[in-house]
Amino acid sequence: MLEKLQSVFILLSIAIGVVLSYLPFTSIHGEKVILPALMLMLYNIFLQLPLQQLKAGFANVKVTGLSLVVNFLLTPLLAFGLGYLFLNNSPDLWIGFFMLMLTPCTDWYLVFTGMARGDVGLGLSLLPWNLLLQLALLPVYLAVFAGSIVPIENTVLVKSIVIVFILPFSLAYLTRYGVTKAKGKEFLEERVLARLSGHQFVFLLIAIMGMFASQGKAVLTNPLIMVQLLAPILLFFAGTYLLAQMIGKLFKFSYPELACFTCTTIARNSPVALAIAVTAFPEQPLIALVLVVGPLIELPVLFLVTRLIINNEKLFKKHKRV
Repeated sequence: MLEKLQSVFILLSIAIGVVLSYLPFTSIHGEKVILPALMLMLYNIFLQLPLQQLKAGFANVKVTGLSLVVNFLLTPLLAFGLGYLFLNNSPDLWIGFFMLMLTPCTDWYLVFTGMARGDVGLGLSLLPWNLLLQLALLPVYLAVFAGSIVPIENTVLVKSIVIVFILPFSLAYLTRYGVTKAKGKEFLEERVLARLSGHQFVFLLIAIMGMFASQGKAVLTNPLIMVQLLAPILLFFAGTYLLAQMIGKLFKFSYPELACFTCTTIARNSPVALAIAVTAFPEQPLIALVLVVGPLIELPVLFLVTRLIINNEKLFKKHKRV
């Protein structure tokens, strides 16, 4: 239920942040809570990361392999091309859009896979691959693609990776190892992970409030910047949906496989990209704001895509019988 209300909570956090932006103290110091909140959020994400499922992902080599090719090869090219066409005159929006579309979702795509009656187990096995590969490839993509839009200092990029990836990941690994050694795996899963599973979203909301507390006035004075994002975002989702359907039919996926493949291909909202944007582009807050506002457009699209997938289920089964 919480996942379905995430967009509502994000909107509330934005509204609270905008209100706080008119208070002198919070408008000045609001940005100080952003990075700590994002680091705590990523610590929780890494703590929940089921690394043992890396092998499970390749139990279905066909779907997993094609999913990784689409998410980490075709999608970056599509995102960069759409940014060039629609946001060429707005470098910060272009980079924000590119980072938003570059990173596959690591959480709520499972909710939409379930709603579409897809293979949730297969989707779960894709999660660690999606997260680890985006962590490994995001700096490369930023250096190659975003570096052609605005100059990026390699030292700043490396520093951001250390802060948002290596440090939280190391602490999460040490926590898992220490608790398992001291109390056992069952205690870790039932007493620690189960209680912390919802905390990552709370920290995300705190970070969003901090962003809009410090930058809310700038957004309100130029609201058309978000309108500029509408066309490329909608075209991206339409393009990835059609691509997923085409690949699924070409490689003869089962319906549950096709539903899972479509959801993981379309869904974008990685918190890792947001954390890197905050640390790598501290003087360009609009980039991070794009990563916050983007999901507000994405979520209604994902609901629509889910209905399209379900409506196509009967046609899919009829075609398979023929």
